Amino acid sequence: MRSTGMKRRQFIKRVAQTTAALSATSAVSAQRVLGANERVRVGLIGCGGRGMFDAKLMREAPNVEFAAVCDLYPPHLARAKEWAGPAAKQFKNFRRLLEQKDIDAVLIATPDHWHAIPTVHACRAGKDVYVEKPLGHNIKEGRAMVEAARRHNRVVQMGAQQRSAPHYAEVARIIQSGELGQVHFARIWNYVNMYPDGIGRATDSDPPEGVDWDMYLGPAPYVPFNKNRFIGTYRWFWDYGGGLVTDFGIHRFDSMRQIMKLDAPVSVTASGGRYGLSDGAETPDMVQVTYEYPGFILSYEASMLNAHGAGGRTPGKKYYQARGNEDRPHGEAYYGTNGTLIVDRLGFEIYPELSNASGPGAAGREQRSDGLRMQRKEVSAEDATALHVKNFIECVRSRKKPVADVEIGHHSTIVAHLGNIAYRSGNKIRWDAPKEQIVDDAEASKLLARQARKPWDLI
Repeated sequence: MRSTGMKRRQFIKRVAQTTAALSATSAVSAQRVLGANERVRVGLIGCGGRGMFDAKLMREAPNVEFAAVCDLYPPHLARAKEWAGPAAKQFKNFRRLLEQKDIDAVLIATPDHWHAIPTVHACRAGKDVYVEKPLGHNIKEGRAMVEAARRHNRVVQMGAQQRSAPHYAEVARIIQSGELGQVHFARIWNYVNMYPDGIGRATDSDPPEGVDWDMYLGPAPYVPFNKNRFIGTYRWFWDYGGGLVTDFGIHRFDSMRQIMKLDAPVSVTASGGRYGLSDGAETPDMVQVTYEYPGFILSYEASMLNAHGAGGRTPGKKYYQARGNEDRPHGEAYYGTNGTLIVDRLGFEIYPELSNASGPGAAGREQRSDGLRMQRKEVSAEDATALHVKNFIECVRSRKKPVADVEIGHHSTIVAHLGNIAYRSGNKIRWDAPKEQIVDDAEASKLLARQARKPWDLI
């Protein structure tokens, strides 16, 4: 305990020193405007699988260099340093990276509960930010990130790469033009099968050599080290993530908002539980969320007990994360009066409605017709992460807003958080979007934020 106390006192002293350094850095960095062909120097904060995936694609953009890497897990840091090259600096503390005056931007791919603090401090230091989804661990963090970006005039892009996908733009055009008819219902689903053991059970132990566990926990409550709360499986615990809803779901919520031109739901209800997995994790293994918008209903499903998802497949077409011949584990379906459009990261299909009406007592039902209300269509596509990171780099140079600007990312992340709040509270959530407040529910409102653990209450 004495050692931990000393670490915390030393940390508080370093924070004061770092704040002064970052203020000076911000003044220098904010004065630097990059030319169209000038090299962009990026720092990577969070060097795990997703961080390296994004970084490799970002470095493929013209004149991009990764000048520094940062991670508190030594194997990840060593791998990233080797990839970045001998000239790249390496750090275990993100604050040291942000002090580097020659860094123009940072790529943040840490666990979810460490998205907000580095983003806010990077903005204060005059750095632009590409931060993976979800934007923040909670709604209040997301708002703080938006305010930091605006106050310091920074380019901040959330890693919602479907915003950069041309086929999603085409889906938005089809639906907004009325080609699909009136659309008042959509369904989004994310299905995986982790039954029966889930992430397995693990006993508390010492952290891996070289890992500062107190810093890893950061603003989250202190608990002893457990490997299930660490790399790869942290998101199944509320202290660090939000399960499938904030992991896979948020991409589709963002696309739904783009396609339907919707801002925020007026109410949210959810049901589910951790029914089949007995691994000690916390987030639900099955949850269904209903979002009500003016004139529109969205149903979201997340399952960790079945990976089929939905049917409806075109022979020979690829589907996102499909493993068999019949499954469709992830997708969005938009149900229009002229047809149904189903889309995922690798393309979309349109299934037309018959020309004649159906249903008991429907007018014109007796008029037989083989006609269709629109044409059958199938479009294949590719993952858009490369386009998305390129858009970020272009905006670092041009100072334009990126396609998944921090404000867009915040509102899309709110959709996911409200689903989890409805599930955790067991209440119907009524949402006041302009005020970003839950109406008349003090208990549910507590989940809009959390009291960060000292001394990590940095934003």
